Amino acid sequence: MTVDRAKALAVEREMDLVEVAPQAQPPVARIMDYGKFKFESLKKEKDGRRKHNVIKVKEMKLRPKIGEHDFQTKFHAVKSFLEEGDKVKLTIMFRGREMVHQDIGKNLLERMARELKTISSVERLPLLEGKNMIMILAPAQASSAAQPAAPPASTPQRREPEGVKGATSA
Repeated sequence: MTVDRAKALAVEREMDLVEVAPQAQPPVARIMDYGKFKFESLKKEKDGRRKHNVIKVKEMKLRPKIGEHDFQTKFHAVKSFLEEGDKVKLTIMFRGREMVHQDIGKNLLERMARELKTISSVERLPLLEGKNMIMILAPAQASSAAQPAAPPASTPQRREPEGVKGATSA
């Protein structure tokens, strides 16, 4: 259809002539209500942003000489962060002579990971960066989505030779 004919048809229907694919040969145009189209596309984009889940990284700081009750308090906070779907960065801060006993900090991080292994996975193992030891935990469903799931274990099935479908052997 010629451009003049398409314009006349659009005016006749009280709509707009919108070029959809300018790179195509010949270019493709469409008769539509452009205002309504623009409104619906913005609405779809807004809905897409609303459904988009942004993973935040929360940080929990600990000290090597932490008391049991303080550990439990921080443990419950970390657990709630993971249940909300956020990643958690656990930081152990060493001061002065505490740097000699890095194993205490590592054991503390490993204990936290061990107690949270049902709802989380270790994304980054404990690593010393300056005077801080850092470990990152990710929620279990987020880490399983990133890694392909293992095929379910099933009972071995007997294979039949090619071309003999449904036949039983005596």
